[in-house]
Amino acid sequence: MKILITTVAGLSSRFSKSLGYECLKCIYTPDIPESSLLYKMLHQPVRFDKYIIVGGYKYSELEIAVKKMFPEYAHKIVLIENKYYATYGSGYSLYLGLQQAIKYHPDEIVFAEGDLYIDTESFLKIYESELSVVTSNKEAIWANKAVAFYYDVEYKVHYIYDTGHKLLEIKEPFIGIFNSGQIWKFANFDLVRSAYNKVTEEEWKGTNLSFIQKYFWKLSKEEYTNIQFKKWINCNTVNDFKMIKE
Repeated sequence: MKILITTVAGLSSRFSKSLGYECLKCIYTPDIPESSLLYKMLHQPVRFDKYIIVGGYKYSELEIAVKKMFPEYAHKIVLIENKYYATYGSGYSLYLGLQQAIKYHPDEIVFAEGDLYIDTESFLKIYESELSVVTSNKEAIWANKAVAFYYDVEYKVHYIYDTGHKLLEIKEPFIGIFNSGQIWKFANFDLVRSAYNKVTEEEWKGTNLSFIQKYFWKLSKEEYTNIQFKKWINCNTVNDFKMIKE
């Protein structure tokens, strides 16, 4: 069984500010539903057995949009409400998604943050990989917006991110550093369950990187691969969204 988890619970504050009105970013469209980020993500040319969508902000609008946009996936979509979207971090949305996914005992889970536009060719490589996957993009690493990761001397993966968007710091020797593509594949279900159980309640209230870090720390360099997106846009503002058509 293959499962896709995507989290779209956030307040979309930067996006709404750039747009001039309150908006749920993942279903925003200036024209047709097919141009929305959520539609593009779920209509990649692959098929998952379950699509787990974790919402929160403007949840009722999300429910209506999902029913309209994905009637053919009605039996596959599991929609979950994160009632703490305004007070907890992104980790809690991932917690809710994994909690549901683990019930199915899947062979693999792909987790994608919900504000991304990515190219199909790269996504296919993630889907087809027999290994776990970290992803990267080609943008420069700036502390005010990037989620970065590096390999230590043993090729263990370490994620670095400043929630204040000010500075990033590495306090040890490293082999390589990358800008995260913010999509991951977990191909070892036993390790998913183990890492899930090791994340503390307080950690789940923080960023989703607590679980991701615990999972990939347990893998050798032969057990995961890094796939770099050819096209990747993190849609923080409406101008970022407009870049998709450009």
